[in-house]
Amino acid sequence: MNYQLELQRAAEAALPVLGTGRVADYIPALAEVDPASFGLALATVDGAVYGAGDWEQPFSVQSISKLFTLALALATGGESVWHRVGREPSGTPFNSLVQLESENGIPRNPFLNSGAIVVTDRLLTLTGDAGRTVRDFLRAESGNPLLDTDPAVAASEAAHGHRNAALAHFIASYGNLENPVEDVLSNYYAHCALTASCRDLALSGLFLARHGLLADGSRLLSRSDAKRINAVLLTCGTYDAAGEFAYRVGLPGKSGVGGGILTIVPGRGALCAWGPALDRAGNSVGAVAALDAFTTATGWSIF
Repeated sequence: MNYQLELQRAAEAALPVLGTGRVADYIPALAEVDPASFGLALATVDGAVYGAGDWEQPFSVQSISKLFTLALALATGGESVWHRVGREPSGTPFNSLVQLESENGIPRNPFLNSGAIVVTDRLLTLTGDAGRTVRDFLRAESGNPLLDTDPAVAASEAAHGHRNAALAHFIASYGNLENPVEDVLSNYYAHCALTASCRDLALSGLFLARHGLLADGSRLLSRSDAKRINAVLLTCGTYDAAGEFAYRVGLPGKSGVGGGILTIVPGRGALCAWGPALDRAGNSVGAVAALDAFTTATGWSIF
């Protein structure tokens, strides 16, 4: 297969929808991004990397970081995190408080904001600095030592993060946080405000395509844990549009309101697409279109 050609064709398929939707203006620092930007990258398990468009342009990873936070919490602390967060789709927006009261402060899954706050708390307990731990992991796997948190985005999120603060305090009221709310939130904003390119994220996600193996050949996760993360990505990774994403793209994936979507092709590689304009669910319109076109043309899906 000519990977570069297929990426270019997928990028072309996204052109008609680029700029439709709207950027995440509820975080002021993200509202300034050009909605017509677009990038697409593929990293294969044999170490090759291909790209199209703005594939080396850094952007705010936002909720894509939740995938790495979960993997590192599992790798460091084992399955105890699953006593504090579920694995079921929510059917509600990613920042919803609705289910927390009826479910005793246990978030429905680790990719909701509430669930990611709990996982961040666990990683903070295990490492002492959850934000730095995620950053260092991405630096190592991507080979990009300059990858870092954007302080302006982190500050913007903190200044306008009333809903996340409400979620954290509500979870804490049920005894489901181990650390002070302020510390958990600062670490949460630190990893959400990381900036990385499609290239960086595709390379960083390869450990799931390799069934838990890192770039240096060492094992981060068991094959079983890698399978389970991929399963939760498929059912919960694209907010409350996971069913539509599975229907169109057919891959486990994690989206972020910065416009990125990182997908995993087990045994083959990782694909990352970026387009800042979002649909109503918070997923990139352009990225979904490109990933749909790529998997349709190549047959690369898990189905």
